[in-house]
Amino acid sequence: MIAMQYSFTLPADYDMSIIDRRIRDKGPLLDGFPNLGFKAYLSARKGEFGSRDNLYAPFYLWRKPEGASDFLCGPGFETLASAFGWPQVRTWIVWQAEISGDIASARFATRDILQTEAYAPLADIRRAESAQTEAEIATGDALASVCGFEPTTWTRVRFRLWRELPEIDAETQSYRVGHLSLARP
Repeated sequence: MIAMQYSFTLPADYDMSIIDRRIRDKGPLLDGFPNLGFKAYLSARKGEFGSRDNLYAPFYLWRKPEGASDFLCGPGFETLASAFGWPQVRTWIVWQAEISGDIASARFATRDILQTEAYAPLADIRRAESAQTEAEIATGDALASVCGFEPTTWTRVRFRLWRELPEIDAETQSYRVGHLSLARP
């Protein structure tokens, strides 16, 4: 599996209802997209939940790399890039992804990017991150939980979907979920 996210930072005075409308109109187009685990259409407003910027920042969980490739090479991404510019697309190799049966009720998301120290014991970190991911779903705290790593910059991602936004620290980016595209059963 691959996790993927791109983000557009919008001007402080940007009319975020444009993003809300885009999500509402375009969101269902990816429902059932091949090899998609889920796509969370995310936005953040400057000052809301501690966000420093207005953001449009979809997050994807791909079951297979071909799904990401097909999307990025397809007309939907071409239209997005024409409207907002060519984004940097961050990707992470997924260590663990857990999805609750109630995922469709997600209204909020959080994302943490963590730096991995040089020569850190990756197997131990993977075990700990994976156990935390599993526990968040087992206890009902999160509706989806994804952890992974990117070995070019040695960063890790923790992504969570929530029904209600939990308390977060200043380093965590929070978002509203405008739409959730899911794989077809």
